[in-house]
Amino acid sequence: MEGVKLDKWGYEVKTSSDSCIIAINDYYHQVLNYGRKGGVILEAAVDDPNCVLANILASHFLCSSNPSLAPRHIQSAKSHLEQATSYEKAVFDAVNSLITEDGDDYEAFELHSRVLKDFPRDLVSLKRAQVLCFYMGRPDLSLGLVKQILPVNQKEDYVYGMLAFPLLELGRMSDAEEAAKKGYETNKQDCWAQHAICHVLQYECRFKEAVQFMEKCSTSWKSCSSFMYTHNWWHVALCYLEGHCSMKKVLEVYDHCILKELEKTDAMHAEVYLNALGLLLRVYVRGENHIFGDRLKILADLVADQAYWYLEWHLDLLITWALAFTGELTKAEDLLKGLKFRISKMSKKKQHLMQRGIQLAEAMYEYGRGNDEQALALLGPEFDASQCKMIGASDEQLDVFNEVWYSLLVKLGRVNKAIEVIEARIKIREGVPFMWRLLERCYSMSGRLEAGIVGEKASSLEAAYFD
Repeated sequence: MEGVKLDKWGYEVKTSSDSCIIAINDYYHQVLNYGRKGGVILEAAVDDPNCVLANILASHFLCSSNPSLAPRHIQSAKSHLEQATSYEKAVFDAVNSLITEDGDDYEAFELHSRVLKDFPRDLVSLKRAQVLCFYMGRPDLSLGLVKQILPVNQKEDYVYGMLAFPLLELGRMSDAEEAAKKGYETNKQDCWAQHAICHVLQYECRFKEAVQFMEKCSTSWKSCSSFMYTHNWWHVALCYLEGHCSMKKVLEVYDHCILKELEKTDAMHAEVYLNALGLLLRVYVRGENHIFGDRLKILADLVADQAYWYLEWHLDLLITWALAFTGELTKAEDLLKGLKFRISKMSKKKQHLMQRGIQLAEAMYEYGRGNDEQALALLGPEFDASQCKMIGASDEQLDVFNEVWYSLLVKLGRVNKAIEVIEARIKIREGVPFMWRLLERCYSMSGRLEAGIVGEKASSLEAAYFD
């Protein structure tokens, strides 16, 4: 058909420009491989300003990178919608619902489902839908979409890594490992499949194996986005930390593999700060902050810049803690007020969903400033961080908030409750020395004779992983 070209998936796009369709296909690759050159989609819109697909994808990219420029591309897409192909119209509707201010998440999900029903090879629409499900805290919906399109994509790169992640979030570790390994064998450069394998190994406390695997893969991360690059190194550092390796190894990863990303001219600083703060909070919960010197203060000074606020709920929570901990109480309070204001502008349905998120933010503010009783009261007697997925964090990222809760229970003498929840946690992941040390402390506080046995267990684990 004249004036129509086929994209990577074989779907029709209304454009006469070869360079436009090449840029669109390059963008697909960047999205699926968590590349750092997603801006290539802007070139597609320049090559053909009338292309609906190029413009709506460009607007989606700009909503996170430079929101003030997005409306122009949305308007351009709308003005040429009548001439667009059925595929472009379906993608337009799905993306537009996603980027509309205070849009309904379930409506956006439904529109993406329709795209994938009619155009099941479009893995970028699947990726968008999975990110949406992640922020909705609905890995079940995410898994359903992957299963829906899998029959026609069994030989495609990236699809098995995309299958693995919702399986991880649903706790189906053996299935997740099978899918991730299949994705890795299909494409050893697939950083998302690598990431999923690491998740499984880490969850199963196979820390040394996880570190060896990820360090072997690390040469393939150079083209990754700032988030994916530093997040994979975050996993490595966390394996060292949970496996009770020398804290110097954790510090080395922090300095040379996470913070060093900031030196790159195309680094996205907020993405680096998310992983850096997430790691520092783990270190501080374990009481190992002296090893890191003034690094938290340096980082807190950077994230005090409001340009980094309100980009990600998860990042906002970590910034709130960091500012409070380093004495920047006024700024931390301003951030909290801003979060509450944003919630007040949401629909009633979304306000209700975000209540747990804002309560966790308030708790992290109190925890940071040393008001432990109030922090514990805000977390509540039955806290479970997995119920806070709406902040946009994986189970592994959320688990640090469980650790904060456990530590507060122990510190404030709620020994019986602490023993109950720590023992339950150890039954799920019995290979984490830190949890055994907390349990040993609880047993000692309550005068239980098993304290010595628990201490020996902790010592044996501490010596097992990185001897």
